[in-house]
Amino acid sequence: MSETATPTHLVDVRRLPPRERHPTIFQTFRGLADGEAMELVNDHDPKPLFYQFQIEAPGQFLWQYLECGPETWRVRISRQASPQAKDSCCGGCGGA
Repeated sequence: MSETATPTHLVDVRRLPPRERHPTIFQTFRGLADGEAMELVNDHDPKPLFYQFQIEAPGQFLWQYLECGPETWRVRISRQASPQAKDSCCGGCGGA
């Protein structure tokens, strides 16, 4: 599926209080199906959010800057299939 054909959910957090921004973003991300994307609109570079995604969703997202300030940042965050979802096994039980 091409990027233009992938459904995109717009999440504009500029008017949200800072304490509500990351929970809103992660709630939207968790609601995405594999291959879907959200477009984040923010009033600053969301680099700390990128690091949080690396911790909370490693290997499950792609991050693409669409606009880089100075007043507006737009980032496309795509959901990727998690490595565990492919085989339904984390490997911790040895496949039992």
